[in-house]
Amino acid sequence: MQARGVVKAYASEAGPVPALRGVDLDVNRGEMVAIMGPSGCGKTTLLNCLAGLDSIDEGKVLLDGQALESLSERALTKLRAQRMGFVFQAYNLLPVLTALENVEAPLLVQRVGDKEARERGLAALAEVGLAEHADRRPAELSGGQQQRVALARALVNRPSVVWADEPTGNLDTETSQEVFALMRRLNQEKGMTFVVVTHDPRIAAACDRTVRMENGRVAA
Repeated sequence: MQARGVVKAYASEAGPVPALRGVDLDVNRGEMVAIMGPSGCGKTTLLNCLAGLDSIDEGKVLLDGQALESLSERALTKLRAQRMGFVFQAYNLLPVLTALENVEAPLLVQRVGDKEARERGLAALAEVGLAEHADRRPAELSGGQQQRVALARALVNRPSVVWADEPTGNLDTETSQEVFALMRRLNQEKGMTFVVVTHDPRIAAACDRTVRMENGRVAA
């Protein structure tokens, strides 16, 4: 993944508010990169722009050589569904669905057959140690278990990259370390690329590299 000269501003009554000011960044396949910096420095905006969730005003974002800004919204949605995984601080699980149904959802959106979706969903839950909780709904799971389900959902489509925005932000210290250790294992054993926005220096220290942001720019 590459970003070149990425600029992003948000509209306000007082005029445009700069969020990213010409960001350059490379993430290698199989790498685990942490993005750190003070609140409001542009970390989440950068993640959203790299993932194609937010449009950019200037510059280029390339995934496997493909420029995201050149794609139609439909093509971009398909690319995200097929080649990206997402893990958020708030889990974003559908409360009426079981753990397995939440994990299967991205595959069913892609019109993967029911049998294959079920097999891959169960395999993904087994990967995160939750195969025995497949039939439980989010309210019946702990916070750490819910984030494991979210991680299983992120990896079920065998993505090129997983974007994680404060994935341990709602968890206690011990559970945070357990969830991150699982992410690190998937990175190392499966060669999955992770880009992780975090405030936790321990998580950043365990990644391959830390990108520090200040005022919309990469500082180090």
